[in-house]
Amino acid sequence: MPRSLEPLDVGVQIPYHFRCPISLELMRDPVTVCTGQTYDRASIESWVATGNTTCPVTRAPLTDFTLIPNHTLRRLIQDWCVANRSFGVERIPTPKQPADPSMIRSLVSQASSESSPMPNRISALRRLRGLARDSDKNLSVIASLNVREVLLSILFDSTGSDYAELKYECLAIVAVFPLSESECASIFAAPNRISYLTSLLFHSSIEVRVNSAAVIEMAVAGTRSPEPRPQISNADKIFEGIVGILSYPIAYPRALKVGIKALFALCLVKQHRHKAVAAGAVKALIDRLAEFEKCDAERALATIELLCRIPAGCAAFGAHALTVPLLVRIILKISDRATEYAAGALLSLCSASERLQRDAVAAGVLTQLLLLVQSDCTERAKRKAQMLLKLLRDSWPEDSIANSDEFNCSDVVPY
Repeated sequence: MPRSLEPLDVGVQIPYHFRCPISLELMRDPVTVCTGQTYDRASIESWVATGNTTCPVTRAPLTDFTLIPNHTLRRLIQDWCVANRSFGVERIPTPKQPADPSMIRSLVSQASSESSPMPNRISALRRLRGLARDSDKNLSVIASLNVREVLLSILFDSTGSDYAELKYECLAIVAVFPLSESECASIFAAPNRISYLTSLLFHSSIEVRVNSAAVIEMAVAGTRSPEPRPQISNADKIFEGIVGILSYPIAYPRALKVGIKALFALCLVKQHRHKAVAAGAVKALIDRLAEFEKCDAERALATIELLCRIPAGCAAFGAHALTVPLLVRIILKISDRATEYAAGALLSLCSASERLQRDAVAAGVLTQLLLLVQSDCTERAKRKAQMLLKLLRDSWPEDSIANSDEFNCSDVVPY
């Protein structure tokens, strides 16, 4: 067996026994299987997850899927990384080991035991929360043990002020796990559960508010049946609570991410979109639009387009001086989806007001639309752009490119 493989770009050879036999890359978390062979944890877990039941090297059956950390080899790899840092090799961090299922069961049992002192129950939940945050592996281990059912019971069935801190810790853990459809249904089934989550949207702690919004969003998005959704979107003050999170004055990226996901999910219920407008969603969306990351910006623009489809939303966005300039500027800037939603919102706004048509033209929408219809954007975005160009024809300046012979001869806008 060779001692090393071909030199890497960094000009240093990685010892053969430091490479994972599966990925052939430097091992970051070496573990040993029952056959005595060592692999990188991520590689062997992926191997087993795809249905393989044999050792990749020896082809012997894996009678035990327990992965034993190879601390000695990991330290040797770390020492080698340090010795070769002049070649650009970075030291691998010491990996955190996955949580032991028996320890998780013990923590859940302690947290749910009415006979345990309250400080011990809260401490158990905080340890469980810390494990969930440590790694995706821990999340999957915790999820596999049906911990959510116990946590939901504590969250919704415990009563009395003495349980407040315990319930907040439960909420924080539930907020990081996807809920099953049956668990979503259990929230819809009891109006008092929706009311409780809504009340937490106004808690003094922004973390509690955001966690509550996260659970609300999961409950709305996690059900396939459309019937229960109006029930939660019709909850008293729910839109005010979500908009309040979006409008939180201190920079808190998670608040923006969770807030827009929740608002978008609630606005999918058409008959209650007017409540979002009344709660101040228009100002919050426009004021925060530039702060969203890509996926969240797409959701924000999709929400704007949804609200522009109702008269109250269209009027409110039209009354905000920054709406049209922002939407025009976003076209072709963020993503194809964002462009499609921005064009759709502009189409609704300009269809409702000649003043907004003039504002859009003044903001440079004609150039943006002409670039859009000739781009590789989605067909729906192009159709919206063509409809908007037709609508704005009477507002075009006489010397604009849109009135030129070159444009009239094109097939961008069919007549």
